[in-house]
Amino acid sequence: MPSAFISFEGIDGCGKSTQIARVARHLEEAGIDCLCLREPGGTAISEQIRALVLDNKHAEMSTVCELLLYEAARAQLVHELIAPALDAGKVVLCDRFYDSTTAYQAYAGGLDVAQVQLANQLAAGNCHPDVTLVFDLSPECAAARSQARGTSDRIEAKGLGYQQRVAAGFRAIAEADSARVKLVDATGTVDEVFERVLTLVAERVGL
Repeated sequence: MPSAFISFEGIDGCGKSTQIARVARHLEEAGIDCLCLREPGGTAISEQIRALVLDNKHAEMSTVCELLLYEAARAQLVHELIAPALDAGKVVLCDRFYDSTTAYQAYAGGLDVAQVQLANQLAAGNCHPDVTLVFDLSPECAAARSQARGTSDRIEAKGLGYQQRVAAGFRAIAEADSARVKLVDATGTVDEVFERVLTLVAERVGL
């Protein structure tokens, strides 16, 4: 089976992390060699950047600083893990990739979309998702889920207005690249959402 790169996107609290774990288990049970990653993170360097960028102690961090830190983490993840896995014919599942940077730092953070996309290109190199699943959930519902979880990182702490701009950004990204980016209705039970996700994943990996 040829390699595949599938990214999972959405606002904080949308349920994507729960779903990517279920998809990874399902693929492994089907005998498909897959690698499940998260952004920022996945490598020693990238995990250290994650701890820095999400730490609530750094409320003064500028959006440009966020952008460059996320891109640095991404570049290392691509170099160490994503590119080698794709070269080896694996299915790569990634909890966030460069569409998050466009949604958060450009659409919500106010940076120029084209400039952010250039930075994304530099960090990603030749590794681009074949399919991107955007979990579409109202910011109000997502915020309630996050509050029920009881913890928030520095990005989540930016509030509902910020998350509303992020959600609008993801919808704009999906509209601009509908061949790659698929909106997934993230309402309903975990099982209901999983069935929607699995239909889209199966189309790409041939389940």
